[in-house]
Amino acid sequence: MLIAFDSRTGNVRRFVDKLKVPSIQIEETMTIDEPFVLVTYTTGFGQVPDKVMSFLKQNHKRMRGVIASGNRNWGEGFARSADTISELYGVPVLGKFELAGTNRDVERFTQEVRAVASY
Repeated sequence: MLIAFDSRTGNVRRFVDKLKVPSIQIEETMTIDEPFVLVTYTTGFGQVPDKVMSFLKQNHKRMRGVIASGNRNWGEGFARSADTISELYGVPVLGKFELAGTNRDVERFTQEVRAVASY
């Protein structure tokens, strides 16, 4: 399954690179014509980045799940963008990770993507 992602500091890109699966960095006005899983960062105090929201306005119907990065120092705001996107678009949160994620984060996410892709 395609991974669509956005990365501000490079952490999300490093996480996605560990997955070794087809991926594309999103642009606000692009259209994706196949099912995908979104990997995004969290900004501010738990918000979804504006670029990601613009992208999802056109592409949310093909999204099958979401995972987000964050910083655990934000407590309840940690990777909250995944929760917001899940609530707005009715897709499952497939995980949350800090910085570029651990090998265990990558393994768990890969399993979750396989499960979503099998539906």
